[in-house]
Amino acid sequence: MSRRHRDRSWPSADAVAPLALPVTDNHTHLPVPGLEHTGPGSQEPLTAAELVERAVAVGVTRTITSACETPAWEGSIALARTLPGVRVALAVHPNEAVLHAGVRETGPDGLEPAVRDHHAEPLDEAMSRLETLVRRSPDAVVAVGETGLDFFRTGHRGAAVQREAFRAHIALAKEVGLPLQIHDRDAHAECVEVLLADGAPERTVLHCFSGGPELAAVCAEHGWYASVAGPVTYPANDGLRAAVGAMPLELLLVETDAPYLPPKPWRGRPNAGYLMGQTVRFLAALRGLDEATMCERLERSTREVYGVW
Repeated sequence: MSRRHRDRSWPSADAVAPLALPVTDNHTHLPVPGLEHTGPGSQEPLTAAELVERAVAVGVTRTITSACETPAWEGSIALARTLPGVRVALAVHPNEAVLHAGVRETGPDGLEPAVRDHHAEPLDEAMSRLETLVRRSPDAVVAVGETGLDFFRTGHRGAAVQREAFRAHIALAKEVGLPLQIHDRDAHAECVEVLLADGAPERTVLHCFSGGPELAAVCAEHGWYASVAGPVTYPANDGLRAAVGAMPLELLLVETDAPYLPPKPWRGRPNAGYLMGQTVRFLAALRGLDEATMCERLERSTREVYGVW
């Protein structure tokens, strides 16, 4: 099939068999009612309720949705208060922080930044609102994230903004006693540098872990969690598989980062929690465990990080 005619539709609801035991998708991006969605699956949208229902049916019984653009904050909290098993991580995404700071520059990706109306809010005001929402929503918010560094999407001025925003999120997570979800793209050493300089929160998660054995060793040394998504199943990612294979089992988590990065059978199509069983089973095989043992270990670690609801 040519790239132009590649299937971009949602995989069927029964694409993955139910898991042996329940697990949690600790990082996804559920669609928020009333907001425009342009990512994978937007041409034939499924609602957050439909996606959660499909996930629960195959054993993904809890979901943490990351709301890292300011317009999504309130709506995501509302989802957590209405949908079964859903909770929220709140933050200003590093690429969003750059735009709220008024920096307009093209990064190595070569794309012009997509500036929208909500970026008119200054970064310090957005961060102040973030803190207020986190503090007043303990029933819904279980993490600060995703924050971090993304040197693929910005230049030197933007990188400086990201670093300061990252530090502010670290401080917030420690002040409120919540886990921190980190976005790390082309910035492994720099993320580690900031975490070590400022002191990482007690529960620190590198979401959609993309490092190799060297970063895995740093995580193991400091007790940071590696959350693994669909790319671990992609044939070219030998370094990632080596890292995941070397991580202490108790520091592994699993996620979708949906609607992006589905497991290999559906690469290029929209991702969702109901497909995460494929990643769980891949991890079980990689670590030489049976499916039930892998599920139990992942869920135990997830509860240690994010709690029970």
